[in-house]
Amino acid sequence: MSKYIFIPNGGEAVEAEYIEQMIEEYKGNPFIEALPPIYSKDEVVDKLIVYPIYNSKERMLDSHLRVHMVQRLFQCFQPLQVHLDLESRISRVIRQGYLARNPFRPEYAASLQDGYRMIQNLNLDLCSNKRFRTTAAGFTIIGVSGMGKTTAVNRILATMPQIIVHSEYRGVKFSMCQLVWLKLDCPYDGSIKGLCMEFFSKVDSLLGTDYYKKHVTGRHTVDSMLSIMSQVARHTGLGMLVIDEIQHLKQAKSGGSEKMLNFFVTLVNTIGVPVVLIGTTKAMSVLQSEFRQARRGSGQGDMVWERLQKDSNWDLLMGALWDYQWTKKEVPFTQEISDVMYEESQGIIDIAVKLYAMAQIRAIYSGIEEINPELIRQVARENLKLVQPMLEALKSGDMRRISQYEDIYTVDFEEFISSERPKYSSEDKLQELLIKKKQKENADTLSLKERAVLKLLDLDIDPQKAQKVVEEIINQEEQSISVSEVVIKAVQILTGTARKKTSVKKNRTEFRDENDLRVIVEEGKTKQMSAYEALKAKGIIKTVENDFFQAV
Repeated sequence: MSKYIFIPNGGEAVEAEYIEQMIEEYKGNPFIEALPPIYSKDEVVDKLIVYPIYNSKERMLDSHLRVHMVQRLFQCFQPLQVHLDLESRISRVIRQGYLARNPFRPEYAASLQDGYRMIQNLNLDLCSNKRFRTTAAGFTIIGVSGMGKTTAVNRILATMPQIIVHSEYRGVKFSMCQLVWLKLDCPYDGSIKGLCMEFFSKVDSLLGTDYYKKHVTGRHTVDSMLSIMSQVARHTGLGMLVIDEIQHLKQAKSGGSEKMLNFFVTLVNTIGVPVVLIGTTKAMSVLQSEFRQARRGSGQGDMVWERLQKDSNWDLLMGALWDYQWTKKEVPFTQEISDVMYEESQGIIDIAVKLYAMAQIRAIYSGIEEINPELIRQVARENLKLVQPMLEALKSGDMRRISQYEDIYTVDFEEFISSERPKYSSEDKLQELLIKKKQKENADTLSLKERAVLKLLDLDIDPQKAQKVVEEIINQEEQSISVSEVVIKAVQILTGTARKKTSVKKNRTEFRDENDLRVIVEEGKTKQMSAYEALKAKGIIKTVENDFFQAV
């Protein structure tokens, strides 16, 4: 079990624990040996999978509660084959990048000195490092919006520590903070300065340094900031740099995108830091030029993240999602429903999840309480209008039509929720207003009530009775009350074992011990004495003079 360390003014790190390596070239390198083990496919699935909590009895709760529960669909993460492929690539990329950057080799120390001298002498040519031969290999991830590229990368990065603190390696003093990975978003205008600013800001927040103050607020040029970024990457043992939203480079000023891509190439080829670029299909035109040529020997290859085909991966995803139903009538996952969901989403994960969630909310609010193919088509027809042209192009399979759309718009789920509520009875609307009023009076009431009701459902108590008794208890309580207290009181009321407060007090006084500290303090209060005075009068508290300075 790794020991966690909190870096002053920085983030959370783990203390280095070195693992014996099975692969020969990975041995003797503290940067690699401190990483987590290389996971098998089954272990990767266990690390990545996220199944939110679910209780089938929740389907019997009131509609306004179930609408909140539908949001859990967005927490669900079902690993697919593409995720296993991506995890393997990232695992290989980080380790391969560290091969030539063993901190116990003279070449590594020499490269640090060379970088420092270049900055001191204002020599900003990053390609002049002749001592260093890179083993790094970056790659790009390109695909339509809504396929979960960023979510998948975040899940995979979370399986490994971001900061590892080294102090001693095989009996040799080795003091260093290793930054395993760093993820940045490409600035919306594609500016290099914006990227540099985010880099220094993120490193400072993680390592407690002050690079931003030193190298951004002063009169530093973009070239000087790029050189310092490279040196910081060396000094921190940066394992991998991930740049998301790379399609923003299309917005860069003339020559800006080329300069930034050249810098990424330099990080890979000269500094030895692997760079992973993530973007939508808008980035294809930018990346198909000199950047791809510069990385033709990387060995990893670019990853084109296609939309799901109607195969076992689609069935696996939809099967995992379909287990989460909050309509009163549970509907099995059939081939017809699978066909309709695929037709209306065209295998785009974000659209499929949101369409399923919107169909449930429509069924709950309208009182249908059942998901069927016609309802799914209706919701798609009415609420996916912005993406319909792109979806129709994908359905046609005509590459000329598909090429007209560089990207897919995202579906605004919150706007759908807001528009659904007023469609149905004024009674429902009034109920929502009453709920909001109650929430303002006590912000935690809804969550407290929901948690208490769910615990009672686990005890096989009727949902309607559970809701009613929990509401009564919460409304009667003037002070804050915990979930456990609500559940205990509810069970006592429902089973007829609730006691009156007076009888409890009477029972307590029947078994009073005069030497009990609580009894002494309570009796002292009746005599207008403080707790200290009452305990002192009983001889419980000793005076310093009587207890310690008596003559022997």
